[in-house]
Amino acid sequence: MSHVLHRNLRATQPVIVRGEGNFLIDDKGKRYLDACGGAAVSSLGHDNAAVRAAVAAQMDQLAFAHTGLFTNTPAEALADHLIARAPEGTGKGRVMYLGSGSEAMEAALKLARQYHLERGDKARAKIIARKPSYHGNTLGALAVGGHAGRRAPFAPMLMDVEHIDAAYAYRLQREGESEADFAQRLADQLETRIVELGPETVAAFVAEPVVGASLGSQPAPAGYFKRVREICDRHGVLLIADEVMCGMGRTGSLFALEQEGICADITTMAKGLGAGYQPIAAVMARESVIDAIMAGSGNLWNGHTYMSHAVATAGALAVLQEVESRDLLSAVRARGQQLETALRERFGQHAHVGDIRGRGLFWSIELVAERDSKTPFEVSRNLAGKIQRAAMEAGMICYPAQGCADGTAGDHVLLAPAFTSPPEEIEMTVEMLGKAVDGVIAEG
Repeated sequence: MSHVLHRNLRATQPVIVRGEGNFLIDDKGKRYLDACGGAAVSSLGHDNAAVRAAVAAQMDQLAFAHTGLFTNTPAEALADHLIARAPEGTGKGRVMYLGSGSEAMEAALKLARQYHLERGDKARAKIIARKPSYHGNTLGALAVGGHAGRRAPFAPMLMDVEHIDAAYAYRLQREGESEADFAQRLADQLETRIVELGPETVAAFVAEPVVGASLGSQPAPAGYFKRVREICDRHGVLLIADEVMCGMGRTGSLFALEQEGICADITTMAKGLGAGYQPIAAVMARESVIDAIMAGSGNLWNGHTYMSHAVATAGALAVLQEVESRDLLSAVRARGQQLETALRERFGQHAHVGDIRGRGLFWSIELVAERDSKTPFEVSRNLAGKIQRAAMEAGMICYPAQGCADGTAGDHVLLAPAFTSPPEEIEMTVEMLGKAVDGVIAEG
C-alpha cells in the first residue's frame, strides 16, 4: 500500500524510474512516449544533460539563502535573460520567482492590487477573467478560473470574480461572422463588463493568450488581444497574461503574446520555464508597474520562503539557454506544422472530431457525439479519460480534459510534445492517438 496521497487513491500507478529522451520508463521496463510533457512541462524531454549539469553545479555551490536578506547569481541572471527577451513595451521590468503556476497567479493578483493602492486607487479590487479558462488550484487562482467543474466543490470558499467568454471560435463564432468581427465582438465583452462594474473598481483582466487545459490549446482570433490592450489602457485596468502553459516557447515564441503584437502589464510563467527539472514559476511586471511601486512604498507586499531559489533558477536559466542556443523555437514551429498537418489528415473528416486547434507544439482535438450539431458526449462516459488510458496502455501519454463545451460537458485531448521531438515521434504520436480514439469510440 502506498502512503502517498495520490490524485486517485484507488488507482495503482506505474512507477517511473528513468527518463530517456522523450520517453518515460517504468520499473517493469515499459516505455511511454510523453506526447504531452505531463502538462506541457517537459519541453526538453527527460534527460537533458546541460540542465542536469547546471542543477548539480549550483547545488555544489549554494542551494538556499533567504531572499529577505540576500539575492543570488542565477536568480539575477535568469531575470536579466527574461527581461531582455520580453515583448516590446515591457521596458525595465522585474521578475519574481515562485514554486508553481498557481502561486504565480496568486502573486500576480496581489501585485495588481498593490499597483493600484500605491497609486491611490483604493477602489480597484475587482478582477475580470474568462470562462472556461483555468488559472490554478489555489483558492484565488481557482476563483479567477472559469471552469465550472473544477470550481464547483470549492465554490463557497471562492472570492467573487467576473467572467466573460473566451474567444472560442468553434462554439461561439457565428455563422458568416468574419474573424475580425468575432475578435471585436468577444473583446468588446470586456469593455461592456468594465463599464457595468465601474472602471474605477476594476483592477485587472486575466487571460491566457492561448487557452490551455480547460479549452484545449485555443488561440485567439487575430486582433483580439490588441483590442483588449486598448480597452485595458483606456480604463486603467491591468492586463495579466497567464502564460503558465502556453509560454516559454510552447507556441513558437518565447512569450505567447509576442505573436499578438502587445505586451501584458503582468505575465505569469511556469511549466516550460523549468521544463520539469526543478519546480519553478515566475511573475514578470512591466516597467510601469515597477515605477508605481518604486514611487510608493518601494516594497513587494508578497513574499514566499523559496522565492529566487538558487538551484531552481539555475536550472531554469539552463533550460532557456538550451532553447536559444539550439534554436528550438524554430523546431517548435517546424514540428508544430508537421503535427497540425498530421492531425488534420488523420482526424479532419473523423465523424467524432469536431475541431482541431492549436499553435506551435500545442494542439488539441475536440470530440463530439455528432459533428453537425457539435453535441458533446455524455459527461459520465469520460471519453477523454478513456482515450488517455487506451493510449497509455499502448505506450503514449496524452492530456485529457472535460468541460470545454460548457464547463462540464465537452471532451478534448491535448498534445504538447517536447521541443526536441524528431519527426518520427510526431508521426508516432498521431498514429497512436488515432488508434486510441477509434478503439474507445468503437467500444461504445
